[in-house]
Amino acid sequence: MSAPGSKRKRLRGALQRGRDKWADLRPRVISGGILAVLGLLLLLSSGLWLRLGVSIVTGLMMWELARLTAWRHPEFHSPRHPVLIGLLSGLVLLAMLVLPGDWPLLLVVVPVLAGLPGTHVHERVAYVLFTCAILGAGYALVVIREVMGPPTLFWLVGTVVASDVLGYFVGRKLGGPRFWPAISPKKTWSGTIAGWVGAFALALALVICGQAGWILLLAGPLLALAGQFGDIAESWLKRRVGAKDSSDLIPGHGGVMDRFDAMSGALLLALVLLMANLLPVIGG
Repeated sequence: MSAPGSKRKRLRGALQRGRDKWADLRPRVISGGILAVLGLLLLLSSGLWLRLGVSIVTGLMMWELARLTAWRHPEFHSPRHPVLIGLLSGLVLLAMLVLPGDWPLLLVVVPVLAGLPGTHVHERVAYVLFTCAILGAGYALVVIREVMGPPTLFWLVGTVVASDVLGYFVGRKLGGPRFWPAISPKKTWSGTIAGWVGAFALALALVICGQAGWILLLAGPLLALAGQFGDIAESWLKRRVGAKDSSDLIPGHGGVMDRFDAMSGALLLALVLLMANLLPVIGG
């Protein structure tokens, strides 16, 4: 083959690799836009509508969790098992959010006990931990929205989104060493650090505008880190059961767990900070 022919072949190969690298960008952007609108409507809602919306999202995540922890072993459950677990979990969270007092938090044991018989024996610990995390994150979102106010919740969501978006683009563009290759092969140190920087920049902007105290500069990156570990935790589960995505409900994003894994991690840490009276108030 002539030298010019080899050069053209290498160029075509480089162009194809570039297209493949960003092949999922278009469906991600379209689905992300739709999710952003639905998420904004949910965050702007309150009362029963907020509780219903969060319960539906939680039910979908639990449906995916039930499939991930047992769908390759149908002999352990009926085909309706994941659907029933999703419905039950959504109803349980709704009860946790509408019933008075703290005792409804104990209802988390209902989907745990109901789902264990249909879960593969090797995945039961993971099922219990993820069930508590998913329902805890849904509970945290509503509590933070109503106790701390919408601005604090929007800052929390903005922190996770900024970390996720910067991590995706910087990681894809710069590449480099992997953050935790055994669990999440695509996550790089460059993308991870970019996520921290994005969270810090958002916090700094709010501090400069007088919307929060300097503690926000620490809380922002910590929440971004919690979100990244939420992402890593779900990657660990998918790698453990041999699944690429939690489901195929959202084009370009996989499933609901794939989209809200980072948000769940950040919400859980935010709930802990709230209980310790350490969660910053935005605009208060």
